[in-house]
Amino acid sequence: MLNFGQIITERTDAILNEWIESVRQDRHLKSDDTLSSTAIRDHVPMVLEAMATVLSRSEEDDIQLLVDASLQHGILRAQQGFDPAEIAWEYRLLRRSIFAMLEADLLREASIEVFRVFRLIDMVVDEAIAQCFKSYVGERMKELEQLQRQLALTGREMDRLVRTNQDSLSLVTDELNVRLNTIVGFSELFLRQQQQTATSEDTAPKLDHIERVLRNGRYLLHLINDLNELSRYEAGKLKLHLMATNVRAIVQEIVQVMAPTIAAKGLEVSVDCAMAPDQVLSDPLRLHQVITSLLHNASRYTNAGSIQLTAQTLPNQCWSIAVADTGAGIAPEDQAKIFEPQFQLETSDQSRDFDSKGLGLAIASRLINLLQGKINVTSALGVGSTFTVTFPLAIALAITPEPDSAIK
Repeated sequence: MLNFGQIITERTDAILNEWIESVRQDRHLKSDDTLSSTAIRDHVPMVLEAMATVLSRSEEDDIQLLVDASLQHGILRAQQGFDPAEIAWEYRLLRRSIFAMLEADLLREASIEVFRVFRLIDMVVDEAIAQCFKSYVGERMKELEQLQRQLALTGREMDRLVRTNQDSLSLVTDELNVRLNTIVGFSELFLRQQQQTATSEDTAPKLDHIERVLRNGRYLLHLINDLNELSRYEAGKLKLHLMATNVRAIVQEIVQVMAPTIAAKGLEVSVDCAMAPDQVLSDPLRLHQVITSLLHNASRYTNAGSIQLTAQTLPNQCWSIAVADTGAGIAPEDQAKIFEPQFQLETSDQSRDFDSKGLGLAIASRLINLLQGKINVTSALGVGSTFTVTFPLAIALAITPEPDSAIK
C-alpha cells in the first residue's frame, strides 16, 4: 500500500508548478496577473506539508501547521486585493492539481484506500479554505475600521469646505450623500449580522457587504481629497515645491504602475522620451498628478487601439508632454467643457463611468496653470484625442524653503 503522504512530500514542487500554471491560465483570477510566482505560492507549500502528515499513517497530524499557513494566506490575499471568489477558485485549482499528480497512483490502489485519500485531501483543503476566509474577513475588518477612522478625521475638513467653499461643494453634494448612505447602510447590516451566530453559509454574504463598504469608502475618500485640491487651488493655498525633476523617471514610474490596468483593456502603450529634457525645474508631485490624470483619461475613453505618450524639448526654453489615444474622441462643442468639474463625456461606446468623479481633468488643468503650463486638445469623434501640455524648462518662482530646511 502506497504512502500518499510521502508521495505528496516528494511531489510538492511538481504540484506547486502545476497549480501556478493553472492559476496563470485561468481567467477567473484577475488579481493573480500582477503577482510573481513566489507571491502566488505564498503559504501553499505549508498547506501541502500539513496534508502530507494527515495522509501519512506513520506521522502525527500537523493541523496547527495547516491553520497557521491558511491564516497567513488569507491575510496576504486580503492585502493583495483579492475578492472571496478568487481565493475559493485558487483552492479549487489546487485540489485539481493534487489529484492530477496522484491519479496514476490512485488507480493502482484498492477502492477503500482511494476513498480514504479523497476524503482526507478534501478535509484538509476545506479546512484550509475555512481558515483562509477567517483571516481574510479579519483583515478586511481592520481595513474597514481604518477607513472609518480616516472618514472621521476628514469630518472637520468637510465642515471647513462647507463654510468656505459652498459653491464647489454643491457640485458633489448629491453624490456624497448617496455614497455615504451606502456606507452607513451596509455597515449597519454587517453589524447586525455579526451579532448572529456565524455559520459557513453566511460567510459569502458578509464578505460581499465588506467589499461594498470598502469600495464606497475608498470612493468617498478620493472624492473628498479631489474636492480639497480644487478648494485649495481656488483659495490660492496650493503651493509648489520646486526642485530638479527627472521627466523620464516620472513617466516611467507612471507607465509601470498603470500598464497592467491599461493592458487589461487590450490596449497598447508606447512611450517616446528620447527628446525629453534631462531635467526641469518643477514640482515633481504635481507633475506626476498631471501626467497620471491625462493617461488615465486616455485609457478610460479608449476601448481599442493604443495610447502614445511623448515628451520632448521645445524651442524658447520650453518642453511638452503629449498623450494621444485612439478612443472615442471629443465633439467640438464639448472640448471647451472637459476641464469643468463634474463634466463627463457620454458616447455611444462609453457610458458614464459610475465610479468616476468627473474631477480628474478639472484638477489637472488647474495644476497645469499652477506649473505655468498650457494645455491644448485636438480631437475627432471616432478617431481619438491628443492632449498636449507645454511647460517652461524652469518655473519662474522663488523656491520656498520647507519649515524643516529653514532651520539649520
